[in-house]
Amino acid sequence: MEHCHECDRNGAIVRPEKQKASLDLAVHAPAALRTCFNVAQAWGLSARDTRVLLGSPPESTFYKWKSGKVGIVSRDLLERVSYLLGIYKALQLLLPAPHAADAWIKRPNDAPLFNGRSALDVMLSGNVADLYLVRQYLDAQRSGWA
Repeated sequence: MEHCHECDRNGAIVRPEKQKASLDLAVHAPAALRTCFNVAQAWGLSARDTRVLLGSPPESTFYKWKSGKVGIVSRDLLERVSYLLGIYKALQLLLPAPHAADAWIKRPNDAPLFNGRSALDVMLSGNVADLYLVRQYLDAQRSGWA
């Protein structure tokens, strides 16, 4: 059988998104965490708040990550990092002025999800689901479904 770049070893067609999904996300963890720390700085977050957003790792682990020493990371951490970077990107697209995008995260919001609280207050509950909800809210704002 002739092999093509869109086929796996057995000749089955593999959609490009499946190929990308098979990448080992942990390989990108050091760069993703470094970017998260830069986002936290842009948002003016404390180390405590940043730790909570990253799943409340032990303080020693947090500072190892911050210094660039990233070992094996959990799926939970990768999910959190993905949501945080998605939130940051969505804000940059919705509010192109960097200071406005970075300030939004701490600004009280009357949307039902926030009920007068800031997005940061919602995300600091510590639940990964709350990061997802903020990300979903911003994606809806971008698409006009809000």
